[in-house]
Amino acid sequence: MTESLVYKLASTSEEFEAIHRLNYQSFVEEIPQHAANPEKRLVDRFHGENTYAICLDGEHLVGMIAGRCQRPFSLDQKIENLDQHLPPHRKVVEVRLLAVAPKHRKQAVFTRLAGVLARHFRAAGCDLAIISGTLRQVPLYAHLGFEPFGQPVGSSDAPYQPMCMTLQRFKSQAHALLVQAGGKPVSLLPGPVEIASGVTSALHAPALYHRDPGFDVLMKRVRDKLCELTQASHVVLMSGSGTLANDAVAAQLAAGNASGIVLSNGEFGERLADHARRWRLNFRAVGSPWGSPLDLASLEEHLSHGDIGWVWAVACETSTGTHNATEALKRVCHSHKVDLCLDAVSAVGMQPCDLSGVRMASAVSGKALGAYSGLAMIFHDGRLDRGGRLPRYLDLASYEDSAGVPFTQSSNLLAALDAALQGTDWPMRWRRIQQADAALHEGLQDAGFQIVGTRARMPGIVTLAIPTEVNSRLLAKSMARHGYLLAGHSSYLQTRNWLQICLMGQWQDDLLEVLPKQLARQLKRAMAMEV
Repeated sequence: MTESLVYKLASTSEEFEAIHRLNYQSFVEEIPQHAANPEKRLVDRFHGENTYAICLDGEHLVGMIAGRCQRPFSLDQKIENLDQHLPPHRKVVEVRLLAVAPKHRKQAVFTRLAGVLARHFRAAGCDLAIISGTLRQVPLYAHLGFEPFGQPVGSSDAPYQPMCMTLQRFKSQAHALLVQAGGKPVSLLPGPVEIASGVTSALHAPALYHRDPGFDVLMKRVRDKLCELTQASHVVLMSGSGTLANDAVAAQLAAGNASGIVLSNGEFGERLADHARRWRLNFRAVGSPWGSPLDLASLEEHLSHGDIGWVWAVACETSTGTHNATEALKRVCHSHKVDLCLDAVSAVGMQPCDLSGVRMASAVSGKALGAYSGLAMIFHDGRLDRGGRLPRYLDLASYEDSAGVPFTQSSNLLAALDAALQGTDWPMRWRRIQQADAALHEGLQDAGFQIVGTRARMPGIVTLAIPTEVNSRLLAKSMARHGYLLAGHSSYLQTRNWLQICLMGQWQDDLLEVLPKQLARQLKRAMAMEV
């Protein structure tokens, strides 16, 4: 199975000797390109300049591919004025000696060998690869993304087709091919997110008893880091989702008996209003069109003419990627001596999020904080109901009175969150999200996509309005087959035929770089099928 194989750059004398043996088997015995010899080994004439990517099955070499940047290339000796045949480029790598043992000749093996070599030469500044593909393997090379140029070269016994490919295109093509061969697509969902390896390792550590002193230490460290990250004074962690966290906020508001206002400009603002209705809160709903900023003028008017005790709004409206003006909300509420509560589920970890001056705010572990789903958070300012009237699980005071652990909790989820918090340089992450978002936004606009809610977007959440001729959910399925998990299955997205890209977890810059073109290709194919 290809999963048991090891891919690396050759580095030992034993590996180089095995390369000479496989070279002989492939290019003397199988393809009659060189003369036979009794040693049954063939040292490539450029061996001293080659970098080899190899595939090992245990200790046995079963595949190889070589690259070199030094001119002249072998193709320089076969094609006059080689560069005139090539697209614009900075630095070329010539790829040669692709050889795989017969029983391992699977698409994934070829692709992963080429991927190891491509990563090495991209790091060396190369942006174009050229290859002499044996004619019988031209379909394979084309599948990897190579395009033919010029006339065949070589002998009648061993003819080759010159081909070239940009390394940027290869990254996109290779990722899709590996996914189609059973690999894992990259998650650009709003959750679950792509997880860093250190966070995964922490999740799988031995479980701690929730009454163990070590659990108390872990809980305190996580709570302290969350408060430091958000400028909040207190935080409670529960086993559950953001919906549970918002129910806990609603329970506190219900216990206080004051009237309030729920602001909304998207799906999750409307869900806050639903929480308020289910808890029988006395409130007014003040809505704005989806993708538009919150109507602060209307809020001011309501606060000036009514006995209002609280305002509840979404900090980042995930459905449209709208970044609501929380600092302005804080100023308005403060001036009217009204409590502000926030759904900060998609805001915490995505960009700096200052929760000082906010009475309560909800968040979760499984989004932009980069951990696993399963922990709900309620940040608060210390003012909690202590009447003992709330359901035990939602009684935030009982959590605070028990150092955060009134009931059984998962040390594994907590340890994973701890690893995500401690292992992240947050200012650097926020800058990286902003830079990647700007490049993604530009690439999607250049590809002709309509971006929803551009007036005040949260960096890292991009919602696209897909042309009505194509079903956004089916387009998401097509992208999944090509290596990208995008959000398109939620009912509010399907209703509007929207597709969403989120940078809440880990991602590779080169995969993100080619995403707009890959998405445009899949959209074009889908539209062609509709015609």
